[in-house]
Amino acid sequence: MIFFITCLRALAAIVITNSHYTGVYPTDLIANGGLLGDIVFFAVSGYCLFNVKGSFPKWYGKRIYRIYPPVIIITTIYLVTGAYDLNKFSFLGWFIYPTNYHFIGSIIFLYILYYIVMKVQVLRNHLELVMFGVFIVWLSIYIFVYDKSYYHIDNVYEYIIRFLFFESMLLGAWFRKEDKKFRNTKHKVLLFLASVVTASVYFASKILFVRFEKIAFLQILNPIAIFITLFFVFAFFSSVDSKLEQLPKALKAIIKFLSDITLEIYVVQVPIIAFIKPIGHFPLNWLAITVSIVVSAWLLHEVCKLFYKACASLAGLFKRLRMIDE
Repeated sequence: MIFFITCLRALAAIVITNSHYTGVYPTDLIANGGLLGDIVFFAVSGYCLFNVKGSFPKWYGKRIYRIYPPVIIITTIYLVTGAYDLNKFSFLGWFIYPTNYHFIGSIIFLYILYYIVMKVQVLRNHLELVMFGVFIVWLSIYIFVYDKSYYHIDNVYEYIIRFLFFESMLLGAWFRKEDKKFRNTKHKVLLFLASVVTASVYFASKILFVRFEKIAFLQILNPIAIFITLFFVFAFFSSVDSKLEQLPKALKAIIKFLSDITLEIYVVQVPIIAFIKPIGHFPLNWLAITVSIVVSAWLLHEVCKLFYKACASLAGLFKRLRMIDE
């Protein structure tokens, strides 16, 4: 895989996990940035899945096959141990849709829309227009339907956030399409400064909307600001891809390790944080939580690898049996 994508995936996992550390740090202002991590994930997905091949059932099935085993395994463990309340969802709600993880519910829905855009050649060739069209629909719903009386547009469990997630997937696809324009460009410093400035504007807007209810009707500016931030962050990482490749081998190995277990990090973390957070004080509780999350995610990843290997063996066995029957 292109290494700047590996770095972005690992960074997203770190940022999202960090945003859940409320009550861990001396100030909760540090535990922030989760939405930025979310949209980086969606953009990375859009980038990696740009070359859609095969029929929809086969393509979609492959995505589902990768996502659901970690979700089902860890959800079962947390339900059995009492970390999750069985009464919160039905069986379908826990294990199929929407699940306890907003990312899962969003990605399995947006995969369908993404596949359509990538398979319809006229849409694939004009991703800028598709993104603009999605924004117009998003803006129309915001103006005519959305409750603007208070700030809640960055709530990841609300339907409107999926417009931002889908735009992020499409932006990732656009970056893949325009890869030569951004990869290892000479404008690294400018892109870095733009990333810092736009991220600062985004976080400042978030603080303003939280503190001043009277301007809540303008909250659409917040996702616009974070989307612009995503553009510059993605462009910056693309521009330094060759530099990232030159990182020390040990550091690259750590980054790849975190990138490989990002989904598992996401699904294991909340109960672990809740359980360990009251024990001790910062930074020891932070260290205990972080190590526990990484180790648990790695163990879940290894269990899933065994599951995938077993499934592959069974599939090979059935194929051989069919050949014998024929």
